[in-house]
Amino acid sequence: MIRWLIGVFIVLMLFGQFHRWLERIGLGRLPGDFRFKLFGREFFLPFASSVLICVVILLVGKFI
Repeated sequence: MIRWLIGVFIVLMLFGQFHRWLERIGLGRLPGDFRFKLFGREFFLPFASSVLICVVILLVGKFI
């Protein structure tokens, strides 16, 4: 369980840094990704994309 939490946290941090580039390839616009404006700032919470990337990394790790 702790591995999943750490994995999701790391992916969320990476999304924060690379979200403009990742939107160009389609990540960040999945049904579970939330974007909202509050007090003039835009917040982006990519939950579905984070889970998708964690699953892909898990499957790659299983095969290697």
